[in-house]
Amino acid sequence: MIDAFIGLGGNQGDVQVAFAAALAALAALPQTRVVQVSPYYLTPAWGNIAQPDFINAAAHVQTVLGARALLDALLDIERQHGRVRDGERWGPRTLDLDLLLYGDLDCDLPGLRLPHPELHRRAFVLVPLVRIAPDIIVPGQGRAADLLAELDTDAITALT
Repeated sequence: MIDAFIGLGGNQGDVQVAFAAALAALAALPQTRVVQVSPYYLTPAWGNIAQPDFINAAAHVQTVLGARALLDALLDIERQHGRVRDGERWGPRTLDLDLLLYGDLDCDLPGLRLPHPELHRRAFVLVPLVRIAPDIIVPGQGRAADLLAELDTDAITALT
């Protein structure tokens, strides 16, 4: 089993219901289990800031699926929950599932970059990740808790 970490986000519709459904879908994947889920956090929009705040979380899963198969499953779960990838970066969305870390894999392949290329710069991802895995190492960047210590987290509020 490989330890993988997934970022969850959304700002359209009932995001908490979408998260619950997405986590159930993750747990239903072959030989995959959800180990832990962070609290949910209200975070300001990033990139395109002219939109509603997001809810973000992180999940630790263990799986035998390969990284590409897991990513494909995440994209399929997004589609099932109304996510439309129309080319707009950082736009509003019903559900966003990002494969943040997959074991200690460090790769840059078409459509699959691990660790997630912006992970170390995004407090809205690191806050929930550190809550469930403070000592996790982000390949090429360092310990997640140390990366978070360098970022401004003042605008992030715990919901649960």
